[in-house]
Amino acid sequence: MTGTRPPGADEATFLAAARSGDTARFALLTERHRRELQVHCYRMLANYEDAQDMTQETFLRAWNKRETFKGHATLRTWLYRIATNACLDFLEKRNDRTPIPYELPGPGSEVLYLQPYPDRMLPEDPQESVVARETIELAFIVAVQHLPPRQRAAFILRDVLGWPASTTADALELTVASVTSALQRARVTMREQLPDRRLDWRSPATHELSNDERGVVKSYIDAHERNDLDGLTSLLRDDLRFAMLPQAGTSVTTAKDAVDGWVSGGLFQRGHDDWRCTTTTVNRMPAAGLYLRTPDDPEYRLYTLAVLHIVDGKIAELTGFDATGKPWLGLPPTLPSGPIVDDSSAQVTVTEVTAE
Repeated sequence: MTGTRPPGADEATFLAAARSGDTARFALLTERHRRELQVHCYRMLANYEDAQDMTQETFLRAWNKRETFKGHATLRTWLYRIATNACLDFLEKRNDRTPIPYELPGPGSEVLYLQPYPDRMLPEDPQESVVARETIELAFIVAVQHLPPRQRAAFILRDVLGWPASTTADALELTVASVTSALQRARVTMREQLPDRRLDWRSPATHELSNDERGVVKSYIDAHERNDLDGLTSLLRDDLRFAMLPQAGTSVTTAKDAVDGWVSGGLFQRGHDDWRCTTTTVNRMPAAGLYLRTPDDPEYRLYTLAVLHIVDGKIAELTGFDATGKPWLGLPPTLPSGPIVDDSSAQVTVTEVTAE
């Protein structure tokens, strides 16, 4: 945002709308950036609902600051700057947005405020850096939360979005030297948090699930619907990392501990638990919506969203989220007990199963 440049068509139209107070034109020009700004806020905050709020705050601030836009930067860059600072202000006021360390082998902490990001809400025609799969997956989002807020912002703007150091410094009101130092420290932390992951975030990455991933999800769902604990266990890596959010103290790092916890919690009791599952994707990762029906209930009720990270045909990470009361996930709150017709054109598909 340093230096000057002639305004483009969007910037010229925005300037005219800002000067005239044309709220309809202003909204039209800013709204097209909503989804990518919401992804940016989500990376900063790891919480879908907070990201929604901060995106709306960004548009409110943009309207109130409209006279400060001179067209020297693109409208998109200007909005990103406002969104970044809205998130930083939010983090400054919240003392509950810090990962909770746990005594487990390897890197990581419980990020109790973590929420999944439904793929249907991602930009439809994204720039590669905005929603590259490896920069939206849960492990990446969790790792970013271990960075102090301004390091986090510098890292996302520089290494994810590919902004120049001078533009990043201007957005954060820092010197270029300060941004460079913050970025170096952030990279060290990211390597510690993601020791087994590729760290070149700006390289092209596939968005599609592999056939291997689809096959494991199908097997995972089949095991659930048959109450087949042995079958489910066979899908897990021995060094499985499991957490159920937002419950504290649920993180484990072995498949045995995870299975023992499920059994002690009363799950997978044949003849008692009656499951139906849906397949979906969040954070560009395979996921399953788990619905449970009690004996006296005619409907299956949404219970958990299980997000899977699959490595070499096995589930390496399994993150469960309380899915109740979250319509933004795009999952129906209930499913009928009769056969379900699979609509292959829908974002979420439902497997047909006969209740035992």
